[in-house]
Amino acid sequence: MNNTFYKEDNLSGLKRADFQKTVDGRETDLFILANDSGAEVAVTNYGGAILAIMVPDKNGKPANVIQGHDSIDHVINSPEPFLSTLIGRYGNRIAKGRFRLDGVEYGLAVNNGPNSLHGGPTGFHSRVWEAEQTSRQSLTLHYLSKDGEEGFPGNLDVTVTYTFTDENELVLTYNAICDKKTIVNLTHHAFFNLAGLADPTPSVENNILTLNADFYTPIDEVSIPTGEILKVEGTPMDFRTPHTVGSRINEPFQQLVYGAGYDHCYVINKEEAGTLVFAAKCVEPESGRSLEVYTTEPGVQVYTANWHNGFKGYHGATFPARSAICFEAQHFPDSPNKGHFPSVVLEPGSVYHQVTVYKFGVEK
Repeated sequence: MNNTFYKEDNLSGLKRADFQKTVDGRETDLFILANDSGAEVAVTNYGGAILAIMVPDKNGKPANVIQGHDSIDHVINSPEPFLSTLIGRYGNRIAKGRFRLDGVEYGLAVNNGPNSLHGGPTGFHSRVWEAEQTSRQSLTLHYLSKDGEEGFPGNLDVTVTYTFTDENELVLTYNAICDKKTIVNLTHHAFFNLAGLADPTPSVENNILTLNADFYTPIDEVSIPTGEILKVEGTPMDFRTPHTVGSRINEPFQQLVYGAGYDHCYVINKEEAGTLVFAAKCVEPESGRSLEVYTTEPGVQVYTANWHNGFKGYHGATFPARSAICFEAQHFPDSPNKGHFPSVVLEPGSVYHQVTVYKFGVEK
């Protein structure tokens, strides 16, 4: 492990000693990425959790705009185990925890009603990753997921690089190879609040959201896609033009009832699969902070933290329901069981590759 770029006087106020622990025989640590613009990102190699993103508001005042914890014990024991962590092997849900590959049925842990969610209870979010900070602006995490781990076939070798540019872009680059035919759908479950964390952290319902998506994947009562790909036009799911998150979130629209708010995969408009395109923009009007999302993935799950219950996190901040918004760039939920969805199958000899960019800015 290489961590030569840590700085004690970091903007987040997080302390390295609070993140150093031996878990399952591996060492956890705190890593600080700092750019020439004076902004910072704090990450731990436990689950690849992002603990802080310190970026300025319209007055130049920095604040943490991502929900996280302030010690490794709190990360491990979080009431929200996926709080701002890496997700794998399969982001989102797989119906009944089962899928077939070449005639073989595989069974996964069921940890969300009748379904498997985010790779299972001991998915990538709960693993200690090998870490190397190659510069003050870049951190590389590596994990070998063994054949059969959480029920998935093949030894999957995964590398994720976090790069924080001078333009306040947090770039996540994912690569994976496997020695056996398998399924892969990686993402990062960052919970953003552009107003900054507080006690309580304010609602995101005033955030102005734009999505580059004409279609979405509707869900059933247990949040599994029905298989349809429907137009957003004429529904509260339509963010092709800017709307506040809260303007229609409580409407008696069946999809919003099922999700207790927004918790849906949007189909990103793109001409060619795998290209890096604009997916979403979010603006918090009081602070002026903005976030733009770009990704090579076909979809983005928009989740408004509907199930948060006010638990404590970073420096005593509390996280009530709808106090965050997530943009989980990914393939569609339950793709292994939906043959017409873009494939999540990874063949031996092929490389899984994804790039997602979170770009922070200010609108005055």
